[in-house]
Order: sequence, then C-alpha cells, then structure tokens
Amino acid sequence: MTGISFVQGLSAGLLRQATYTTARLGSFRVLTNKAVEANEGKPLPLVQKAAIGLTAGAIGACFGSPADLALIRMQADSTLPAAQRRHYKNAFHALYRIIADEGVLALWKGAGPTVARAMSLNMGMLASYDQSVEVLRDKLGAGELSTMLGASAVSGFFASACSLPFDYVKTQVQKMQPDATGKYPYTGSLDCAMKTLKSGGPFKFYTGFPVYCVRIAPHVMMTWIFLNQIQKVEKRVGL
Repeated sequence: MTGISFVQGLSAGLLRQATYTTARLGSFRVLTNKAVEANEGKPLPLVQKAAIGLTAGAIGACFGSPADLALIRMQADSTLPAAQRRHYKNAFHALYRIIADEGVLALWKGAGPTVARAMSLNMGMLASYDQSVEVLRDKLGAGELSTMLGASAVSGFFASACSLPFDYVKTQVQKMQPDATGKYPYTGSLDCAMKTLKSGGPFKFYTGFPVYCVRIAPHVMMTWIFLNQIQKVEKRVGL
C-alpha cells in the first residue's frame, strides 16, 4: 500500500466539508436566529432545535451531495478490479467525468439517503448535546470544560448511531457498478435497504460501527468545541 492510498479522495473530502459543513452550519445559525427572534428571545425547546437541525442537515446535504459522491467513488476506486476503476485524478476531475459520462443529475445519485443521513446525524447530534449539557451542568454540577467535553462526546456517539444506517445505504448506492448485462445491484435506496435487511438483518446496517464512530465522533466534538469558542468571541466583540 502506498502513501497515496491514505489520502485517496482527500480533495473530494475537503470539497465536501467546504460545501456540506458550511451550508449546514450556516443555515442552522440563520434558522436558529430566526426562531429565537420569533420566540421573542426566549430559549428554544429541544423539539424545535431538533427540527432546525433536521432542516439544516437537509440543506447542507443538498449542497454537499456532488462532492460526497466524488469522495465515495475515489475511495472505493482502489478496491475495484482494474477494468472497473474510474481513475479520477481529483475531486474536480471526478465531477467533470460524472457530468460527461452520466449527466448533471448523476451528481445527486444517492442524494436521498445522503439527505436522510445528514438529517439523522444532525438530530442525534443536537438532541443528545442539549440533553447532556442539561444533565452534566444542571444536575451533576460539572464545570464548563467538563460539560463541553462530556456533552460533545455523547453527541458524537449518538450522531454516529443515528446516521450509520443511512450512511451504509448511501455508500452502497453511490459506489455500485453495473454487471456484465448493465444491471445495477439495487434499483434505489429503498431497494438497497430492503435487500440488506433481508440478507443480514438490522445489525448489518451497523457494519463497521467502531470505525465509523471513530471517524464521526471527533468531527462532531470539534464542531461543538469550535462553535462554543466562536460564540464566546462573538459575545466579547458584541456580535
């Protein structure tokens, strides 16, 4: 295995974060501010925060789906037989090839489960974080740093648990290849989910959960930590 294998899809991963994460966090902030304003400045109930998280996740996923498709394909390329490899050079080359070979709409192949995954991830991330803060700070009397780190860790775990089934289906749909007759293994996300459930049971959707959690949880934790720091800076400068 060469060093290149470890960074396969890096450009697509960076592009995905630049589109998906920016749109998700930006829309979450805008929607939250609008909701607080409509609520006359009072704190939002958990259900409303979760609904905003679901909406922000859907918006971010729609923007990030093309880069996510490129990322999945670039990472899967080395695992395919030589004759089936696409040999994308970088994210932009991948997007160009997808449009040229399959049409513009192909950029959103698997967008359904991508949106569902983003919505479930945001719901698990937000709901568990708020609940954890309440328990750690208000009931257990934990300090600010302990509360932030503990709640972030719990949030990362539940974000992973809520989103992995959708991520599994999304990945299977996005990386599928036609057989010798031109037929794809799945007709869509629902077909993939039903066939997976029939062949492996519900736990099949949680294949590789420890690795997935290690990938997602630190990202969620860092997101909360940075958001907390940004909010502190904004308060200090009066924004």
